[in-house]
Amino acid sequence: MTDNHYENDKLVAVYDLDSGWSVDRDFYLALANKPQMTILDVGCGTGLLCNKYAAQGHDVTGVDPSVAMLNSGRAKKHGNKVDWVHAFAQEFALNKLFDLIIMTGHAFQVLLTAEDVRATLNNMKNHLKQDGLIVFESRNPHIDWTNSWNYEMKIVLPDGGTVEESRHFISMTDNQMSFELRYQFHDELLKSESLLRFWTLQEIQSQLSAHGLFAEQVLGDWDGKEFNEKTSEEMIFLVRKQNGKGK
Repeated sequence: MTDNHYENDKLVAVYDLDSGWSVDRDFYLALANKPQMTILDVGCGTGLLCNKYAAQGHDVTGVDPSVAMLNSGRAKKHGNKVDWVHAFAQEFALNKLFDLIIMTGHAFQVLLTAEDVRATLNNMKNHLKQDGLIVFESRNPHIDWTNSWNYEMKIVLPDGGTVEESRHFISMTDNQMSFELRYQFHDELLKSESLLRFWTLQEIQSQLSAHGLFAEQVLGDWDGKEFNEKTSEEMIFLVRKQNGKGK
């Protein structure tokens, strides 16, 4: 199911203002280190990375279950150079293989069940070239996220207006976090409740192995440091086919 937050046109319009370019996107952009690569962005959202990849001359496809997000991507400067596909990560079917497949913005944590993960990894593998690379990240469940989850911020709109955004932790049960986002516009308050799954390193590695994949590296931050279970906030997986390049 698509989060209502990502289907509301009013919220999608402010998405890039509170989730704009960042160090993690620099990391993903640097992965496109050869000319004219075929790149698939699964859960591409408003297409910030798709737009950047396309500007560099790559052959880019963006997949997302939100029509509103895809429409925002199409409207960007290089949006007409990207193939936009309306589909869930578990279900997309493209007649194409890719050098690089990415899943950013902790979208992996929206996969709440083992079946969701199985279907998504299998789908990615089926669309990956033999020597291709899959990269995604998930938050380290050994970090206490519950005490640092809440925030408040003010977003300035292009017309000079403002939106008060806040995030509120609700509960954590069986490694699934429930939280609420609130957006106070000048004329209304919009709320969106979401669920995220905090998968362990071992769970993800087991799923990779079951689908003929392996993590060539697991990084702990966007500077490229190796993952440390006690201190790293991120688990960044660089994944290849077991019988492909690197193994």
